[in-house]
Amino acid sequence: MNPVVIDTNCLLQVIARRSPYRPIWDAFLGGRFDLCVSDEILDEYQEILGQQINPSIAENVVLLILNKKNVQLIDPHFRLGLITDDPDDNKFVDCAFAAGADYLVSEDRHFNALHTTAFPKLNLVTLDQFLKTRMVDCSNQ
Repeated sequence: MNPVVIDTNCLLQVIARRSPYRPIWDAFLGGRFDLCVSDEILDEYQEILGQQINPSIAENVVLLILNKKNVQLIDPHFRLGLITDDPDDNKFVDCAFAAGADYLVSEDRHFNALHTTAFPKLNLVTLDQFLKTRMVDCSNQ
């Protein structure tokens, strides 16, 4: 299965029913790729979704994620510290590295530091780029 890490702001966009990025969430729910998360990522998902939407929906989203068979709960043993402008974003980088993720999906400009990092080479993509992968069926748009 194709392991993927999705940052929190992108998750907010993909779970919205009328979002042009909803096919990404639907592909995850349909088992088209593995979502890789760590405890730190799940905590942030719950916190930010709770603030941006509401705590009940945040809890339901996190529980849904935890109960899917195509979720990899990763315990990164490395703290690479590659993103210096916003160190809080490193949890996604560390998870992607530890999981050997095919994609790290983010729209956050802080992640652009990865483009100039020799090691590790992580495949950073935007939501639009990820929609174009074979894992996401966009025919329902």
